[in-house]
Amino acid sequence: MEAAAEAAARSAKETLELAFQMSNILETSLDRHTLSLLIALCDRGLNPEALAALVGELSPPPTTPPDPSTTVTLSHSLSRHR
Repeated sequence: MEAAAEAAARSAKETLELAFQMSNILETSLDRHTLSLLIALCDRGLNPEALAALVGELSPPPTTPPDPSTTVTLSHSLSRHR
């Protein structure tokens, strides 16, 4: 019985790690704890699509780096005023 519990715990850890790796690849910004809660909610029968919509609504908007073609550097700006 103890071996079965250890195997189940190992499987749960592997599943969480795989979900975390996928989350990182998809750049969701979800941590392991949040993912484990979401997985537990799905296991309890909550609709995964509804959870995804909720996470999307509650997550801050992604920050994108400024476009280099539209950014004026300080040195370029100063050289024009000399």
